[in-house]
Amino acid sequence: MSLNSETLDKKIKDNKVVMVDFWAPWCGPCLMLSPIIEDIENLYPNQVGKVNVDDEVGLAAKYSVRSLPTVIIFKDGEIMERIPGVSSKTTYVDKLKYYLN
Repeated sequence: MSLNSETLDKKIKDNKVVMVDFWAPWCGPCLMLSPIIEDIENLYPNQVGKVNVDDEVGLAAKYSVRSLPTVIIFKDGEIMERIPGVSSKTTYVDKLKYYLN
């Protein structure tokens, strides 16, 4: 799910745990990560979203996203973890499961 400032705040408020991929369409590693994030979103539809930093510069600044891609995991509205770069699908799923439990 593509998120903007309004929908991200609502998603974080409405869900206990949310994993957000901050990405850009010109970023090669972001494009490599995209199918992984989409697979995880199919498994956890309410817990995953994506923010295009070119469209949402303010959100990137608000969450201090300085490198792409950066995945941030929120729990109860607070940042629990940042995962910069590209990791394996297992890494993201394991972290999401950890914070959901």
